[in-house]
Amino acid sequence: MEEVQSFTGKVSDNVERVIIGKRDVIELTLIGLLAQGHLLIEDVPGVGKTMLARSIAKSIGSTFRRIQFTPDMLPSDVTGVSVFNQKTLEFEFRPGPVMAQIVLTDEINRATPKTQSALLEAMEERQVTVDGVTYPMKRPFLVLATQNPIEYEGTFPLPEAQLDRFMLRISLGYPSKEDEIKILDSQRFRHPIEGIEQVVTVQELIDVQEKVKEIHVEDLVKRYIVDLVSMTREHPDAYLGASPRGSLNLYRAGQVRAAIHGRDFVIPDDVKALAMAALAHRLIVSPSARIKDVDPRAVVEDVLQSVPVPGARARAER
Repeated sequence: MEEVQSFTGKVSDNVERVIIGKRDVIELTLIGLLAQGHLLIEDVPGVGKTMLARSIAKSIGSTFRRIQFTPDMLPSDVTGVSVFNQKTLEFEFRPGPVMAQIVLTDEINRATPKTQSALLEAMEERQVTVDGVTYPMKRPFLVLATQNPIEYEGTFPLPEAQLDRFMLRISLGYPSKEDEIKILDSQRFRHPIEGIEQVVTVQELIDVQEKVKEIHVEDLVKRYIVDLVSMTREHPDAYLGASPRGSLNLYRAGQVRAAIHGRDFVIPDDVKALAMAALAHRLIVSPSARIKDVDPRAVVEDVLQSVPVPGARARAER
């Protein structure tokens, strides 16, 4: 697992020059990247969501595009459009910004559902279809979407199908006072994003993405993952629980976290550490629970407390 640790160490150190004091958030972002998942960053403006995406793209030398979602955007503004060439008398495809390797979709909930749905095929199948022609995405492909959890005017809540395609939901949060002072010092003359350079290659990233798939997951841990997800569907405060995609994403994310921490096997602590980020955004609380201000995070926390953690195998099984 030295290869995985070396990769994540280099990228984390590089990104932390820009995103100060948020090592745990950077690790979650890299878990999503190495597990080939997409991330939803739900946080207030000005905490560094765009800089996080840009610094990761610069660290691995991948292409980066930012899409500012607005209510008047069309699906073709995201995926691209076919344009008639007067010289060749043929239609030519002009790719949209989603065709980059790392895509930041800023304020995704400001676009209409029709435009939001333009991302569904790209996120799940790594391809876009325009005028009946399918164009594959270039590896790696990561969507970092942001949304403001406070402001609701002029926004369109993400549908369940869209939310379910995000592997993890993360939050940067405000920095501590000491870290905020460091941020002021680091930007005295210029923004640190201008000074960071590529530290790994895209091919190294692809190799590590394949490497983490070899991490062993014991049957007991698999059962633990399924039990957690099943409990979210049966919880009295849940109207809609996590899907099988949630189980799979928790499984893959657990493999990456184990590798980052130097293990070639997943333990229940990996699952517990990732359950909130992997499951909470997939849940819809019941109307009665909503009246009582029950949050999906509270449901996941209750599930984690209720489902027994698998321990060592009983002697009788040996």
